Amino acid sequence: MVSSPIRKIIESALAEDIGAGDITTQTTVNPKKKGRAVAVAKDDFVVAGIDVFEAAFRILDQHIHVRKGIVDGCRVQKGTVIAEVEGSLSAILQAERVALNFFQRMCGIATQTAKYVEAVRGKKTTILDTRKTVPGLRILDKMAVRLGGGANHRFGLYDGVLIKDNHIEAAGGIKAAVEAQRKQVKSRRMKIEVETKNLKEVKEALQCGVDIIMLDNMTNSAMKKAVALIAGRALTEASGNVNLKRIQSIAATGVDFISIGELTHSVRAADISLQVKAVGF
Repeated sequence: MVSSPIRKIIESALAEDIGAGDITTQTTVNPKKKGRAVAVAKDDFVVAGIDVFEAAFRILDQHIHVRKGIVDGCRVQKGTVIAEVEGSLSAILQAERVALNFFQRMCGIATQTAKYVEAVRGKKTTILDTRKTVPGLRILDKMAVRLGGGANHRFGLYDGVLIKDNHIEAAGGIKAAVEAQRKQVKSRRMKIEVETKNLKEVKEALQCGVDIIMLDNMTNSAMKKAVALIAGRALTEASGNVNLKRIQSIAATGVDFISIGELTHSVRAADISLQVKAVGF
């Protein structure tokens, strides 16, 4: 089953959807009637979140059985039966939308991530996500990125230092911001990353001895110069204005990481349908 935080997310979604009761299902479906439904892929995609899909049904009714024919990370083609759901038809119908909403979103994220990962295959570059996730769903969004072959940037504001342009402005410069941060970060295991937008700022970040330098919204030419200037003294992350058309040329600059907001902030959900196939067994 899923972890406690994910269970709480699903429970909240079910409560939001069902509310005081599903007035359509309560009227049209005998609560004692059993049945089977199948989840079918309506296009090609990478599977992510099948355990979340299962949990949505079983949290509502622990007697429902979900037979999973596919595991997370697999690629499926249109027409593939991904899972079979058996048990109370009433419960299946009430959990259907919540189960599919999570599952389709996660599959969409994994599929888009896989496209970026494939595009930089053979390069040293790692594809990263960002914090541009749906509030409350970050744990699921970032899980889907991993299942698509990408890696997670910091999960939140509490588990990684990223000094961005507004921090720099508020602190009075890169040096001031880094020095203030170092007073608080006692352990060198907590790496310090600084956002830069030109070579002058890259030089200043280097002088501060930071661990990671973000090259934000730079041209490919500028990023290549920055990578050469840094020369391995810090890790490099490209960010901003990243898309599939440009991803290979960005990776060719030699950056270590490319962070992509599109993976989670503008998801095209995978197309999956749940179809009742048998009633009354």
